[in-house]
Amino acid sequence: MEKEDRLKPVWRATPTPRHVVIAGGGGFIGTNLTRRLLQDGYRVTVLENYYSCAPGNLQELMQHPAFTLRSHDITESVVALDLGEVDEVYNLACPASPPHYQRDPIFTLNTCFNGTRHLLDLAVRENARYVQASTSEVYGDPQVHPQPESYWGYVNPVGIRACYDEGKRVAEALCVEYARQFGVDVRIARIFNTYGPHMDPNDGRVVSNFIVQALRGQDLTVYGNGLQTRSFCFVDDMIAGLRALMQVADAPNGPVNLGNPAEFTMLELAELVLELVPSRGRLLHEPLPQDDPQRRRPDISRARALLGWQPEVSLQQGLAKTVQYFDGRLRAEMALATQG
Repeated sequence: MEKEDRLKPVWRATPTPRHVVIAGGGGFIGTNLTRRLLQDGYRVTVLENYYSCAPGNLQELMQHPAFTLRSHDITESVVALDLGEVDEVYNLACPASPPHYQRDPIFTLNTCFNGTRHLLDLAVRENARYVQASTSEVYGDPQVHPQPESYWGYVNPVGIRACYDEGKRVAEALCVEYARQFGVDVRIARIFNTYGPHMDPNDGRVVSNFIVQALRGQDLTVYGNGLQTRSFCFVDDMIAGLRALMQVADAPNGPVNLGNPAEFTMLELAELVLELVPSRGRLLHEPLPQDDPQRRRPDISRARALLGWQPEVSLQQGLAKTVQYFDGRLRAEMALATQG
């Protein structure tokens, strides 16, 4: 095939199994997506640099005949890798919790821009569909509630969170320009707070913090007065949304919010966790981090209309499954420590 022909945006009608490349496939959402695609008969290649994920997340998949793990940092060229023909690309490769993305802000920005650019170059070469994992953080501390995709956001461009917030915003701009200039079939998902099995116990996110602290009998850390809100989407629902976004015939014109529109305060979340994990711990209030959004709730009208998608798992149901996962993980870690 001539080079100029390969730049035409044609989604190949290849026989199954389709080949999917997932950058950041060893992270929380990436691990769950990888497992689901393998279960459904896809061939999956994960690109992972282990910056913010546990190497053990994908360990049990190493013997799967349709799974390939490549140790690679997407801030370096992806096109240079010998990946074979690629049908779909998911870009989930960026540290997503404040302790991780603030550890090396320049690396976070580099991943958002150059990492995205390298994956888009792969999509150009392979005529592959491309899903960009953006974030609700592009809305900053919103002055419009709930947040529709048409809202441009209220972001501090020089604050402590800017490496992630602005990094994700420029990644969206890059995706749009690749679609305009090269015809890449780009789909942008603005992901709101997601939780569930395979989260990192130490990632600093509120759901994992509360559950792990409760299981250990520790005080639950609440920042500020606890009245700030979030909307929590169980990971199974998020995976279904990402796949629906990838599979819809026509790429949506612009980003699509993916999240659960049910809104909870941090105090309400703490109460739900303590109902599932009775603990002697109390609520320990700490100062609110800089630029921490006060309210966060997605308007998912576009996802319902364009993808036929909406969340199905309630927070109570999802928390119960997540508690079960963390309880088993902490027990296993304790058993290993005892043996050592």
